[in-house]
Amino acid sequence: MADLNYHHLRYFWTIAHERHLTRAAERLHLSPSALSIQLRQLEERLGHALFERRGRALELTEAGRIALHHADAIFAAGAELVSTLKGRPRSAALRLPPLRVGSVATLSRNFQLHWLRPLLARGDLQVVLHSGTLRELLAQLGAHQLDVVLANDAVPRDRAAGWHSTLLAQQPVSLISARPRGKARPFAFPADLQGAELLLPGSQGAVRAAFDRLVQAAGVVPRVLAEVDDMAMLRLLARETGALALVPPVVVADELQSGRLVERCSIPQLVESFYAVTAERRFPHPLLREVMSPR
Repeated sequence: MADLNYHHLRYFWTIAHERHLTRAAERLHLSPSALSIQLRQLEERLGHALFERRGRALELTEAGRIALHHADAIFAAGAELVSTLKGRPRSAALRLPPLRVGSVATLSRNFQLHWLRPLLARGDLQVVLHSGTLRELLAQLGAHQLDVVLANDAVPRDRAAGWHSTLLAQQPVSLISARPRGKARPFAFPADLQGAELLLPGSQGAVRAAFDRLVQAAGVVPRVLAEVDDMAMLRLLARETGALALVPPVVVADELQSGRLVERCSIPQLVESFYAVTAERRFPHPLLREVMSPR
């Protein structure tokens, strides 16, 4: 845009980093009303609101986040120009906007690492990773604070919220344990679950519900030592006890490879699904289509 007013852009940039109009005005030596007028002129030129007020704070809109990314790059390039002409060049390569990823706390860390690895290998991207409950992360996704949420379960389509769930991968589910002493006979599922000590994922997940149905249909009664939502803790308990753990092998891939844990029985009726949940956006992250492809 040849007629973009860079003073207005500087004012917006300051407000965005202060997240408060009055503090930004003090920093710029302007009155809040004058700064508000300058901001409104920039919004009119761009054709989009850049902030929305939440209580006493200002939050960037979707368009505002994009504008801030470009403003950061513009002013970083200006600082690079000055430094270069003074003989002190700095790196100011244009980077992509940060990719803000929410991950449900119960999700396998190994799966997350596999999904993140190609993104972390890029030289032009910063990944911001948040963990929480699905409800918390969906609220952040709806507020434009996240670009994508990784989850174990699909989110029902919601026309108002614009949720969309994309299946990224499916993993088989197995019973895993420490290596039995001596020569163990093949595990007979489900009969050998009678009285067996079990470590199970929490009762809210789809895999746990399907497992419970299989056990009830078989008429066997295992002894449940623990129900664990956190896959990292379930992995640790599987290593430290002799109990059987119901997990996708990807969760304990390192232990299986080292022989510290062994797969006692694969359960073909059960699969763990991994989804990427997004919301409809006018300006989606430029890498979003790439990261939504199955891994």
